[in-house]
Amino acid sequence: MATMNVSLPDPLKDWIEAQVRTGRYANVSDYVRDLIRRDQEAKHSLIEALEAGAASGLSEWSVESIWRAAKKKAVRAKT
Repeated sequence: MATMNVSLPDPLKDWIEAQVRTGRYANVSDYVRDLIRRDQEAKHSLIEALEAGAASGLSEWSVESIWRAAKKKAVRAKT
C-alpha cells in the first residue's frame, strides 16, 4: 500500500480527528479512504446518470421547467 503525506489547515485536521474519535473510523487513514471511496461512487453515479440521460433522447422539458421542478422538489424535501 502506498503512503501519501497531506498538509491540512488546523480546522480540517481537528475535524478529521473528531470523526475518528466517534469510533466509526479506526484511524485517520480509514476516514480518508472512506471519503475517497464515497467521492468515487458519487462520480460513478453521476456519470451513469448523465449517460442514461443522453441515451434517453431529447426532452420536451425546457431548462427553465427542469429548474422549477428541481427547486419545488428541494423545498418539499426541506419540509
